[in-house]
Amino acid sequence: MILKIVASFILISFSVYCLSNELAKSKQKESSIISYTSDDKSLYDTIIYQDSLLFEAFNLHQFEVFKSFFSKDLEIYQDNIGLRNYEQSMEAFQGLFKMDYVLVRQLKKETVEVYPIYNYGAIEVGQHTFCHKENDKQDCGTYKFVHIWKLQNGNWIITKIITYGHNQ
Repeated sequence: MILKIVASFILISFSVYCLSNELAKSKQKESSIISYTSDDKSLYDTIIYQDSLLFEAFNLHQFEVFKSFFSKDLEIYQDNIGLRNYEQSMEAFQGLFKMDYVLVRQLKKETVEVYPIYNYGAIEVGQHTFCHKENDKQDCGTYKFVHIWKLQNGNWIITKIITYGHNQ
């Protein structure tokens, strides 16, 4: 009888030890997730501002203003479409602006991270939501993006875009 009690106590003790060990590992993983803080607040603010100007033009269908934010060497990599160059991208945006519905982009600012690229510009990483009205209902999707910004002759332009999460 005493042997059964001792064995049960050892089994329970071992189970509690294993569980507490797993909880400790889980907390360690949580604490190892680094939250983003900008090292260069001025650069962060500049890119957020440029992003707002870019997508204000997008939302208002001001094509010439919108187009001015892109390098002629632009490459857009999109998971559900593939690779597009500047000409293909501008043609696609122009077609989008001619649609019957209005597609509106909203930046999820809390997701944005900005990193400097030495002697070039900046990397902007984040998420944005696009919405349009379809059949009297809002249809929205949130996607991830990476924009590579180049500071060229005092102007910020985008040279590369990676956008993904469209098939989720």
